[in-house]
Amino acid sequence: MAAGQPSLAAAGDRGSSSSSQPPPPPPPKILLAKPPLPPPSSSGADEEGGGRARQAPQPGSLSLVSDAWEVHTEKILPYLTENNDFMVIGIIGPPGVGKSTIMNALYGYDGSSPGMHPPFAMQNEEMKAMAKHCTAGVDFRISHERVILLDTQPVYSPSILIDMMRPDGSSTLPVLNGDPLPADLAHELMGIQLGVFLASVCNILLVVSEGINDLAMWELMLTVDLLKNNIPDPSLLTSSSSPDKENKNDNQSVSEDYMADLCFVHARLREHDFSPSKLMLLRRSLGKHFESSTFNIGSSSATPEVTDSLHPLSMKLEDLSSSQQDVFLLPLRAHDNSTNFEYGTYSSMLGMLRDQVLSRTYRPFLKNLTERDWLRSSAKIWDMVRRSPVISEYCKALQSSGLFRK
Repeated sequence: MAAGQPSLAAAGDRGSSSSSQPPPPPPPKILLAKPPLPPPSSSGADEEGGGRARQAPQPGSLSLVSDAWEVHTEKILPYLTENNDFMVIGIIGPPGVGKSTIMNALYGYDGSSPGMHPPFAMQNEEMKAMAKHCTAGVDFRISHERVILLDTQPVYSPSILIDMMRPDGSSTLPVLNGDPLPADLAHELMGIQLGVFLASVCNILLVVSEGINDLAMWELMLTVDLLKNNIPDPSLLTSSSSPDKENKNDNQSVSEDYMADLCFVHARLREHDFSPSKLMLLRRSLGKHFESSTFNIGSSSATPEVTDSLHPLSMKLEDLSSSQQDVFLLPLRAHDNSTNFEYGTYSSMLGMLRDQVLSRTYRPFLKNLTERDWLRSSAKIWDMVRRSPVISEYCKALQSSGLFRK
C-alpha cells in the first residue's frame, strides 16, 4: 500500500499543473498540490491514494510542534503508514540562513512547476524587509521516498522573541513545566529544547550557520549534548518494535541513549570563503570542537591534509567530499548568476548537499519501528524535553547568572 501511494500522489501533482503536455525529462519530483483546494465532496475513498497529494495542507499548517509549543500528532498520523523503512532528517539554525530552502530541496521541490507551492514556507521579500520569521514550532513533511523532514523555527530570532514577549517582559509560552519565565530566558531555552528534541528523534540533524566563522550553532549543540539526559531511543518507547530486527547497530546495544548524526552547513558564503585549505581547517576545527562530545563527528580524521599550494585553482569542493561528509558549504544565492564563481552555483551546490545527505549511511534507531510508532514516540519525547529536570536545573543556573531578566 505504501508503495502505491507515492505514484498516485505524483500523478495527481503533475496533473494539477499540466494535463496536456508530456512530462519533461527527467521526470518531475513529487510536489505538494496547489493550495488552497476545496475539500472533496466524496466520502474520502481516495485518502489512501491520490488524496494524499490533493488534500495536502497549506504550507506551514502541518506542524508537529505548534507555535504554542505543544505537540500535535492527530493531523500528521493519517500521512504515516506501518512502513518501517524510513529516515528522519531535521534542521536547526538562526534566521535567514536558508533552512526551509534546504528542506525543500531534500523533499524534492525544485520550483520549476508553475503555481506549485513549496512544501516548507519560505520568506518573501516583504518578510525579509520586516525581519519576520516564517516557521514557528516544528513543521512536518514526508517525501515520496519516505523521508520525514522536520523544519524548525529559527533560534536566536529577534522576531520570535518579540512575538512571545508580554509588556512586562515575561513569556507568553509555557516553555518549561508551565512555569512563568522572562521572555529572553524562555527564548534561550527554546533553542536548547529544539536541539535536544531533534537530536533524540532524527537520524540526521543539519546544523546551519551563517558564514564561515560563525560557530554559535556549534556551541548550541555542545549544550544540547550536555543536557540531553535520560531521554531514550524512540524505538524503546513503543511495544510494537519488531524483535527480528533489534540491535541493528551492535555499538548501540549497550546503551539506551540515542544521538542523531550531525551534518554542519555553513551558508551564505562569499567567494573568498571557498578553498580546499579553508574547508580542511573547518573540518579539523569541527573534530576538535566535538572531540569530547557524544556526537559522532568523524570526517575530519578521514580526509587527507590539503593545502591550496598543492592543488590547482580549478579544483572543485566535491573532490574533497565523501558519502559521510560532516561539513557542507553553500554560497550566497547571488552566485547563481555568476560565471566567475569556480566552485559552482548555489543551485548546484544545494543539489550536491541533497544527494550526499540522502545517500548518507545514517545511525539507525536501536530497534525497528514504523512511521506511526516513531510519531507516537516523538510526542512522548517532546513531553520529556518539556519536563526535563536537567534542563530545569540549567534554567535555574541561567536565572542566577544575571544575564536575563528577573
